[in-house]
Amino acid sequence: MMNMQEEKKSKKNALNRKTIEKLIRKLLIELGENPNREGLVDTPRRMAEMYEEIFAGYRMNSGLDISFSEESDTIIAKDIQFYSMCEHHMLPFYGKINIAYIPSGRVFGISKLARLVEKYSRRLQIQERLTKQVADEIMEMGVKGVLITAEGEHLCMKMRGVRNGSLIMTIAYRGILEQKRLREDTLSLIYTPKAELLST
Repeated sequence: MMNMQEEKKSKKNALNRKTIEKLIRKLLIELGENPNREGLVDTPRRMAEMYEEIFAGYRMNSGLDISFSEESDTIIAKDIQFYSMCEHHMLPFYGKINIAYIPSGRVFGISKLARLVEKYSRRLQIQERLTKQVADEIMEMGVKGVLITAEGEHLCMKMRGVRNGSLIMTIAYRGILEQKRLREDTLSLIYTPKAELLST
């Protein structure tokens, strides 16, 4: 259950669907469209509902405060899918995030790591900031070290401008994973194919 402060914050950040519907309708007119034609008459409502979903990160709690007493070495969650919206052109970028962390006597529920990625990806974003925000929140929970890698494809590059399909990679590391040897070993674990790991 949400406490009173979280509930107030959630209400404050809640989207006003009716306002968004009016804005989308006006945008359709400005683009030269007829918002009353059959294919567009429900578009403002659908877009307001969609925005409420894809920008839900502003109102989310990652749940990392729920953890369990357990001694463990490095923990890696690989290939967490994310979908986000570029804040410069409001076009999607998407890809996968890998999370590696070294706990300090407590471990997170696995689903909470995916929820953490959603918390920051379901916003207007840039990939560099998304990567750092995920790393920073995990580090704030008292772990010994964290390393995040993100690989994303950006429609703002593919659909417009340079029209290039480059894959963008970003990395953030904190705590003892700032040490080069530990960082290299962790990156090796992340990017070594599963079959190779099992055969060693």
